[in-house]
Amino acid sequence: MTTTTRGRSDITRLLLTQRIPLLAVLIVVVVVTFFINDAGGYLTASYDFDYMSASLISAVPLAMLGLAELIVILSGRGGIDLSVGAIVSLSGMIFGFAYGQWGWPLWFAIIATVLFGGLCGAVNGVLVSYIGFPALIATLATFYAFKSIAIVINNQQPISTPPIQELYSLSKSVELPVIGASIPDVPLGIFTFLLPTVVAVWLLLARTAYGRRLYAIGTNDVAARWSGLPVRDTRFKAYVYAGLISGLVAVVTVAQFASARPDAGVSGSGMALPAITIAVLGGVAITGGIGRVAGVVLATLLIVWLNAGILLAFVGNEGSQYQLLALGTVLVFAALLNGLTTRRYGGTV
Repeated sequence: MTTTTRGRSDITRLLLTQRIPLLAVLIVVVVVTFFINDAGGYLTASYDFDYMSASLISAVPLAMLGLAELIVILSGRGGIDLSVGAIVSLSGMIFGFAYGQWGWPLWFAIIATVLFGGLCGAVNGVLVSYIGFPALIATLATFYAFKSIAIVINNQQPISTPPIQELYSLSKSVELPVIGASIPDVPLGIFTFLLPTVVAVWLLLARTAYGRRLYAIGTNDVAARWSGLPVRDTRFKAYVYAGLISGLVAVVTVAQFASARPDAGVSGSGMALPAITIAVLGGVAITGGIGRVAGVVLATLLIVWLNAGILLAFVGNEGSQYQLLALGTVLVFAALLNGLTTRRYGGTV
């Protein structure tokens, strides 16, 4: 084998087994492709750094729900949560009542909403961990239940009182200190919601005993059980944490819409499919036990900037339909890539 061939093989192995470099390369390819199309006049509007920065507003809820799916999928045994979008809708309505109609203090309404999301996640956790329902069936059932409750709880009407409308300021873009004049403004939600969630999830998975147990039961829960690890309790808590994050996402969506909408997390294709796609694309093994926070964050950037470019590549509503096509294609690509990598190299990191 020549030096050139060996070098290509090493690069291929690196990109297949190290999801972070692969995602970084894909992000560069996507951005450069749309920049070239913009320069050639093939887009309906300018695809520049200002546009890319503005599009990050949609990255906040997507990345947070991707992290929620990361925790659940890591627990293994087919762990997945199809109800995260419905939890967002129902928790958002609870937040609308608490802050918009009942006059609760903002901080107290946020805490109550997050805890309510955790309660919804606990329902999933009981069904999956203690009763033994398959996660796909259990969370599909609660998806329908939470979705219907969110719709009927206020007679299918959104809550858009003045206090709720004023929350729109939380989704505005801000200029960064010191270097802000030289770069585009960044959505405030990146700093107030997304970064704290990223740090919290990273600390939970990488720096706590719970995180080590979660990876262990996701890899082999039989061995974990024989080792004395609390498998059921660990898996139950994974769904609770996913619910807590979904409750926080509900606050984000209420601020972005300036309204508590009963369909906020389930309209269109919903929030669950993009979140699962982001998790799998980020290198999370659907069998459990493998996945990193950094992969989820980079996968979110890839999806968001790809969707932003697709919107400019087509006229009218065609762009949104091609976004769904791209989302499905990316999900299939990620699943095939994960399978190939597992067979040839034993998984990604």
